[in-house]
Amino acid sequence: MTFIKDPCGIVCVLVTYMAVLYADYVVTHWIILQTMPNSLWAPFHVVAFNTIVFLLAMAHLKAVLLDPGTVPLPQIRIDFSDLHSEKNYNHEREEWTMCTRCETYRPPRAHHCRICKRCIRRMDHHCPWINNCVGERNQKYFLQFLMYVCALAVYSIVLIVISWLYPCEDCHVDVSQAQSRMMHSVLLLLESALFGLFVIAIMVDQMHAILYDETAVEAVQQKGPYRIHRPKMALLAEVCGRGHPMLWMLPCTSLNRKHHDAPLLSHDV
Repeated sequence: MTFIKDPCGIVCVLVTYMAVLYADYVVTHWIILQTMPNSLWAPFHVVAFNTIVFLLAMAHLKAVLLDPGTVPLPQIRIDFSDLHSEKNYNHEREEWTMCTRCETYRPPRAHHCRICKRCIRRMDHHCPWINNCVGERNQKYFLQFLMYVCALAVYSIVLIVISWLYPCEDCHVDVSQAQSRMMHSVLLLLESALFGLFVIAIMVDQMHAILYDETAVEAVQQKGPYRIHRPKMALLAEVCGRGHPMLWMLPCTSLNRKHHDAPLLSHDV
């Protein structure tokens, strides 16, 4: 478990939960209970919408608090004077590099984050919306978080449009309540549209990074496709776990624990 004390990241996390709670409040109180009080669809939508909110919160908390794959620091100070000697030939051959800030060797595809102030294994980027790096151990939950935000935005827009197209004819409300419901509906519609489009763009970028096996850091460094070609499902399974693809949508512990529990610093240094 980890938590980065970054002011920008903490503000973004608070804004995320405020936006989700506001969407839950508007949908439950102003849309479902106000426009379909006597319909069997009301309890269904309440349960379905809050289930998505619960899964979103679980995935987000895991992405925030889970160690993204921090490379451990050495027990003793490492002497890098013989970096190019025969002793370190294996490190170079296996693409191990040296981080002068952490003063340690780091495994392939690990990069130093200036905000976390540590090297992160298979680091994609540092995301302020989870106040954490997106790395080897939490990319699955970050992708789930994006998916649930997108689902929540689409669900909110659908419920708002339905409430406008099929208003409750038996509901007797005064003008002030009708105006308040309209105001909250418009605000939620704008919020859902903006966050939905933003999240879809990030989700497409994440899927591209996974399916083409190239993180955002590697794309910026223009290293090119230097790894061997692997099937798309194998690349997805490497991130989401070796279980059934339906389980990839749940924010549960990855079934590929053997891979993630492997020591991050397995070389003698």
